Amino acid sequence: MGYKIGIDVGGTFTDFLLARQDGTTEIYKVLSTPEDPSIGLMNGLEEMARDRKISLQEFIKEVETIVHGTTVTTNAVLTYRGVKTGLLTTKGLRDTLEMRRGVREEQYNNRFTNVEPLVPRHLRHPIEERLDYKGEIITPIQMSDVEDSIKRFREEGMEAIAICFMNSFANADHEESAAKMIRERMPNIYLTLSSTLLPSIRFYDRISTTVLNSYVGPILRSYLTSLTRRLKGIGFEGVLLIMQSNGGVISPENAIEKAAVTLLSGPAGGPVAGIAYTAVQGYDSCITVDMGGTSFDAALIKNRSPLVTTEGEINRLRLALPMLNIVTIGAGGGSIGWIDEGGLLRMGPQSAGAKPGPACYDLGGDLPTCTDADLLLGYLDENYFAGGRIPLNREKALRAIKTHIADKMKMDIIEAASGMYHVINVNMAAGIREVSVKRGEDPREFPLVVAGGAGPNHACMIALELEIPVMIIPKESSIFCAAGMLMSNLQHDFVRTLVSPLDKLDLKRFRQLFEEMESEGATLLKSEHIAKDRIQFIYSIDMRYVKQYHEVNVLTSPEEILRGKLQSITKKFHSEHNRLYGYSLEEIGTPIEVINLRLTCIGKTEKPRFLKMKYTAQDPSKAFKKKRKVYLPTKKKFQMIPVFDGDRLRYGNKIEGPAIIEQVNTTTFVSPEFSVLCDAYGSFTMYLKSREKEFKGRVIQRAQKRETQNYKEVV
Repeated sequence: MGYKIGIDVGGTFTDFLLARQDGTTEIYKVLSTPEDPSIGLMNGLEEMARDRKISLQEFIKEVETIVHGTTVTTNAVLTYRGVKTGLLTTKGLRDTLEMRRGVREEQYNNRFTNVEPLVPRHLRHPIEERLDYKGEIITPIQMSDVEDSIKRFREEGMEAIAICFMNSFANADHEESAAKMIRERMPNIYLTLSSTLLPSIRFYDRISTTVLNSYVGPILRSYLTSLTRRLKGIGFEGVLLIMQSNGGVISPENAIEKAAVTLLSGPAGGPVAGIAYTAVQGYDSCITVDMGGTSFDAALIKNRSPLVTTEGEINRLRLALPMLNIVTIGAGGGSIGWIDEGGLLRMGPQSAGAKPGPACYDLGGDLPTCTDADLLLGYLDENYFAGGRIPLNREKALRAIKTHIADKMKMDIIEAASGMYHVINVNMAAGIREVSVKRGEDPREFPLVVAGGAGPNHACMIALELEIPVMIIPKESSIFCAAGMLMSNLQHDFVRTLVSPLDKLDLKRFRQLFEEMESEGATLLKSEHIAKDRIQFIYSIDMRYVKQYHEVNVLTSPEEILRGKLQSITKKFHSEHNRLYGYSLEEIGTPIEVINLRLTCIGKTEKPRFLKMKYTAQDPSKAFKKKRKVYLPTKKKFQMIPVFDGDRLRYGNKIEGPAIIEQVNTTTFVSPEFSVLCDAYGSFTMYLKSREKEFKGRVIQRAQKRETQNYKEVV
């Protein structure tokens, strides 16, 4: 039997989704191993083999595909533990990494400290050369400057070099000349050219992205080389794919060359999965949230397309490659509770992680975390955490919260735990506002897809805070991103700068640049064994009104490009500008300017099939386990409420809150204001009791209409 495995390495747990060809799936979670993430990955594979009572070598031969999301590059940037990197740039511009765009991030902060560049000043070497904006040579490149830089880089023991010259997006000759000499003199160096990685306008964006790529490139190369060696050593002959931050996957070879595409790639699987889980209920849009052990990720999806940005940041450093617009905050099960200098209770962003972990893990941690509070409030069962594999120590959780929170704030331990629970919920609600309200969207109009091992325990309180009436908790919520990885396509993004008034656009050059990107994308996908009939191109243009600073990305079509239908493109721009900002300048005839041409090249992959259950009665009594004393936040008291086995719930089963739904890898707290209905795929739809008719009908009717569909068709 052929298996497909999605793997998401998190700060606390490494998540696995094992999918069979017949549509059945299994969930696995093991503690992450930050010192070497591949150890945790191999531990998970060994656990799968043990469950089948076969050797790891026998099991791995049946695995066809592994899709892997890695935090190796992200962690390197967050902790400033990348490799020693040098930079070659145009003379006079060596301080760009510190000057940035010349805009102070916090204008009214008198104690503001600028971000620390990844490359210190003495490793940024100026090169005598200059091109104008058209790519024409003003000053030829002085190769003696490059040679001097190479000598100094050798003396410094450099591991990577980034090359970024002014206006090289219009003419790559100078960068390629410097790169040729470096490769001859330093053949083992990791080298990134801005003209290859990001050939587009805006110098700071380009130089920052190029440096990031070189800074993490050797680390990713080392990790993936080690991982592929380990997999080959146990007999893996299938396909290994790496998750990107744009929501697509890529081969390890291409990932090593463009290492920056894996920055923040872990959370990118979430929105992809969110599209599938909401589509079966007839939704085209949603907000996905994923609360793991360390962080909380939120993303907004409209018309089955996650929002994408080319102005992303990691640790305050600009990353201008296309990436899913995901807001990440330090709020997870391991988030540590503390008292600030003003005497206020705070949660995170510091996390206890996997080691030593929350105090209740009994692995040496003694600081109070969100998980400790959840345990004391009754949301977690000390004997059933992770299906009983990780027993929780209630006494240590009590001691940690008493010592560090309750005693300092002179309050009862349960009151302190309740406060911790409330604060982290408010923090997460603020994260959702970042992706919705701040972008002009009303979160009440979107179903909230709640995922992560800790997310469903907090879902009701987040929804009440934001007045969201309906939530969907996927069957695979605890390994949501790993599930999304198996639903992702191969994807490559390309950009070319073509600055021109739209009405004076050089149509021949316009079409030529798109053809170049198509050819490059098709070649890459061919190298990744994607057939021609499974390749799809998505075309778009960055445009703006003349004298504006920011552009608007507008989707276009092959016909509009081929026939030069500028009037049609103009109308799309006005419409999109009006949608984003509430106005357009169409009536007064303000001219439009083209900035960048973009192409997304997609190679469609085989998606896993998900089984559909038959409809049963509403009565959930067959899944009833027991009653447990649980704290109800809206009533501010404990109450004995029913506990159900989530893995035994069937399509049509309905549970009225308050209640607890336990699964091996996650627990759902249903507050008194909500009811839950199990859908045809084993996911839970949680809705306000006051709007039962609306949402209960949707779950049943939509599923019945889609009786012959499965997730493969939806995706």
